[in-house]
Amino acid sequence: MDSLAALIASPEAWVALLTLIVMEVVLGVDNLVFVSILSNKLPEASRGKARRLGIGLALILRLVLLSGLAFIVGLTQPVLVLPFQAPLGADGRPVIDLAFSWRDLILLAGGLFLVWKATTEIHHSVDPTPTDDLLDKKGRGRLGFTAAIVQILALDIVFSIDSILTAVGMTEHLPIMMVAVVVAVGLMMVASGPLARFIHDNPTVVMLALGFLLMIGATLIADAFGVHVPKGYIYAAMAFSGLVEGLNIAARKARAKAGAKKG
Repeated sequence: MDSLAALIASPEAWVALLTLIVMEVVLGVDNLVFVSILSNKLPEASRGKARRLGIGLALILRLVLLSGLAFIVGLTQPVLVLPFQAPLGADGRPVIDLAFSWRDLILLAGGLFLVWKATTEIHHSVDPTPTDDLLDKKGRGRLGFTAAIVQILALDIVFSIDSILTAVGMTEHLPIMMVAVVVAVGLMMVASGPLARFIHDNPTVVMLALGFLLMIGATLIADAFGVHVPKGYIYAAMAFSGLVEGLNIAARKARAKAGAKKG
């Protein structure tokens, strides 16, 4: 209790908490986009339940992982080394890292899954003659509730490990990490509904979001091989693309409004 009271009274602890909440929210954007896209493929009555369950599982996973910090730190130790000579860069160092930890293997699997999922969804979106066995009576892709939750859970694991390792690197106080995770996931829960509705109401945003997932998947794969792309670059590109798409949506609405007045 004394240590907890000391944390509450410490300005440094509050700064660390606010910083970590912002970081966790930013890292949660990837998870939130995936949940929104996947839940929109379900019948309307099941979408809210799928979002809540998926994000709730993300919270549980993060808290469970936080309770085993020693285990999480151990995930960064190499467990597999490929017997190949990695190409060398101009500085004489290997361009990629062929020593994989459990974290690297999980990121690699998650990245490959995201690339496959995004590519499949893009193919279904642009294919002018989709096969009937992939569609329901309204022309939407068939996806069962259980299948959606399993896919959300698989990506929850990947994003949760990345999130917790970031938290461990920013503070050594477990209560701060837990509060930050709970607040960040709570904000994700609140934002999930409006984001899913926005994506559903603006079909062009779906392709943009799938492009985001494709980029995130490629980044996870690169990270697994030791090629670390600064997250700031990724989120700056996402923000810029989102701004351009927002301008496109505003322009389309303005043209539609002008056309209605002429009519």
